[in-house]
Amino acid sequence: MEQSAMAQPKGTVVLAYSGGLDTSCILVWLKEQGYDVVAYLANIGQKEDFEAARKKALALGAKKVYIEDISKEFVEEFIWPAVQANALYEDRYLLGTALARPCIARKLVEIAQREGAQYVAHGATGKGNDQVRFELTCYALCPKIKVVAPWRLPEFYQRFPGRRELMDYAKKHGIPVPVTPQTPWSMDENLMHISYEAGILENPKNQAPPGLYTKTRDPATSPDTPDVLEIEFERGVPVKVTNAGDGATRRSALELFVYLNDIAGKHGVGRIDIVENRFVGMKSRGIYETPAGTILYHAHLDIEAFTMDREVRKIKQGLALKFSELVYNGFWHSPECEFLRQCIGRSQEAVVGTVRLSVFKGQVYILGRESPRSLYNEELVSMNVQGDYEPADATGFININSLRLKEYHRLQSKVTVKQDE
Repeated sequence: MEQSAMAQPKGTVVLAYSGGLDTSCILVWLKEQGYDVVAYLANIGQKEDFEAARKKALALGAKKVYIEDISKEFVEEFIWPAVQANALYEDRYLLGTALARPCIARKLVEIAQREGAQYVAHGATGKGNDQVRFELTCYALCPKIKVVAPWRLPEFYQRFPGRRELMDYAKKHGIPVPVTPQTPWSMDENLMHISYEAGILENPKNQAPPGLYTKTRDPATSPDTPDVLEIEFERGVPVKVTNAGDGATRRSALELFVYLNDIAGKHGVGRIDIVENRFVGMKSRGIYETPAGTILYHAHLDIEAFTMDREVRKIKQGLALKFSELVYNGFWHSPECEFLRQCIGRSQEAVVGTVRLSVFKGQVYILGRESPRSLYNEELVSMNVQGDYEPADATGFININSLRLKEYHRLQSKVTVKQDE
């Protein structure tokens, strides 16, 4: 099929390509519209046959294929700031997908600039968060870039209202169709987590079927002996993991994270099933597995509480709440998010030390901690040693703090008496 027979040449587009049915159909469709397509596949820790995906993209007419391993930068530049922040969206979600999108999109823009492409394209749907995350990153890093989002174009989504139409199009254009039956939900995987949503999971009452989880074992069938780990932190970032059982150690960011994924996965740690608020305004049900991220969340929380001043920590918690919301909503590359990362990074200077923990039956149990920068004074807090603390001083402290309460309740009782009259 010659380009001239299809449409006027439109220039080069760099497509964020996954190798799946949707982006394969989008690749062919973009060619039909007159674009030269450069396919970009991010290796961000997902299980994927990258060479097969490369061959597939070339066979479908991509003029070039980039396969970029961005796992290391994902850990060091995106996951570590989230660990330092104790980032949680709506008290439960560790932001696995939200952190990956700006990392993927940054490389997408880089390739577009390298190729002199005016356009980038993605396969995110028109109802989700990912379209926002991808595009805000693209526009922030390259204001002149133009985004082609087929799932928001009527000429595309009216032509492909369902999976059957995509399958028909694939067969017609020689796009390999998955031979294995489609899981009745959609999945998105990276090094940090895997998410499951849509399909039978859209009814929030439906329990996840037993075969759904892929990164973690069922805690009920996980080992009957725990793994005891020591995690060493510097400036709020893990720098070394030691397994107390077999002495195994990991130091580099990527190896350490992969190792924690393995240990947590073996013990069924990191599963959540939630309904969350999407940025676009609707609630959605998501099931997530975040094995290593869950261990690091608990470990970092512990060493931070041990080494950080109480009032600094209160302010930092407020910053972390805002940081989590910005990351979820796609504003990683905004000035306010950069400012927050700087502030949170500054708060981590004294977050140094080692946390000992046990990973067992779906849970992380903290066993102990030590730090050269600890603010814990054993003598000061001891019930057996008076130290520099004068117990008699507490009387005045309590009296001063009770003054406001006494006044408030005295006035309340006056008001109540008047109302009763």
